[in-house]
Amino acid sequence: MSPTFAGLTIIVALFVLLGTGMPIAFALGLAAVSALFLQSGPGVVYVLSETMFSGIANLAYVSIPMFVLMGAAVASSPAGADLYTALDRWLNRIPGGLVLSNIGACAIFSGMTGSSPATCAAIGKMGIPEMLRRGYPTSVASGSIAAGGTLGILIPPSVTLIVYGIATETSIGRLFMAGVIPGLMLTIMFMIWAVIDCKRKGYDFGARAVRFTLREKLAGMPRVLPFLLIIAGTLYVLYGGLATPSEAAGAGALLTLAVVIVAYRLFRFRPVAGIFGSAMRESVMIMMIMAAAELFAFALSSLFITQSIAAAIADLEVNRWVLMGVINIFLLVAGMFLPPVAVIVMTAPMLFPIVTQAGFDPYWFAIVLTINMEVGLITPPVGLNLFVINAIAPDIPTRQILWGALPYVLVMFLAILILCIFPGLATWLPNQMMGAAI
Repeated sequence: MSPTFAGLTIIVALFVLLGTGMPIAFALGLAAVSALFLQSGPGVVYVLSETMFSGIANLAYVSIPMFVLMGAAVASSPAGADLYTALDRWLNRIPGGLVLSNIGACAIFSGMTGSSPATCAAIGKMGIPEMLRRGYPTSVASGSIAAGGTLGILIPPSVTLIVYGIATETSIGRLFMAGVIPGLMLTIMFMIWAVIDCKRKGYDFGARAVRFTLREKLAGMPRVLPFLLIIAGTLYVLYGGLATPSEAAGAGALLTLAVVIVAYRLFRFRPVAGIFGSAMRESVMIMMIMAAAELFAFALSSLFITQSIAAAIADLEVNRWVLMGVINIFLLVAGMFLPPVAVIVMTAPMLFPIVTQAGFDPYWFAIVLTINMEVGLITPPVGLNLFVINAIAPDIPTRQILWGALPYVLVMFLAILILCIFPGLATWLPNQMMGAAI
């Protein structure tokens, strides 16, 4: 069986399994096991558990459930509503101020969770009903939060960047730092588009008639400030070399949990157990996908599919920017069908040497890759954020959510183009804070 035919077969099998509604981890695992069984026979069962375990047997992965716990603590509390309310009081005078509040809240919340679904759910529960109450179209209300939620995998601490760092053996702290300026840039670009769109279509709805005094604006800040300090503190000890990612994540999770329990008086067993239960479910889901993706990558490698793709890309006798364009298209397509962690586990080890040999900075590439994955979160057929929004606002059809999110996809493409023209946006801060990468 040729690598091309084998590759097409296993990918078609994966898509068929995903189309049946099978969970992503199980679909990846079943497709991989089937391919390996057809190639090697029953003896393949002896390597399955070892391969899957090796995919997650890294101490640095401890940071993932810790950051997830940090996000679950915030998402399970009224912190999202407090953050949203505080921003609305400051931004309501701007055309489309409520959309800006959504995007700003998503950006800040991303810094507390590192998760796109958690960001969408927490901000969407408060933001969408309020926007609909004020008369915003359903597409604008849902699409802005679906797009804003994608910032969760770019703005540190990002689970996606952690996985990339481990898969490529690059510094997680430097990756986090590389994501700061692009994350802020993309947030501002989202906001600029929101202002232009709302002003062009007249989405003010009398919001500017509501005035808040300075005292009212400042009244909501004490609820938000502790979480911002935790984010800053966690990133400081990480960037300053005072702690490893796992240690920083553990400290951040503990402090966040303590603040949530004290500030919102969650002294009963049930709400605290709910926080840990939510964190456990999401952590297990992520780790299962990563383990299955490792097995899928092993199957691709065993069938010489990975090597064939890498050789085909490397043999392209084209300008390095054309090569990067091909890689971006490949990542965009992969991101439309698979979650970010699965794409990174399967493709980063393959693409990393190609990218570095072409003269691209690996930390810059991590940010470009992540933005590509953001696009996949709000585009069919998987579009995880679309389904998260649909779950919390079932009255809004998925097509309306997609229609509202599509303009932000174009903004992301523009962000990738800007990063290609000005790569220093991703490399300047880590180089200044940690020195040039070796």
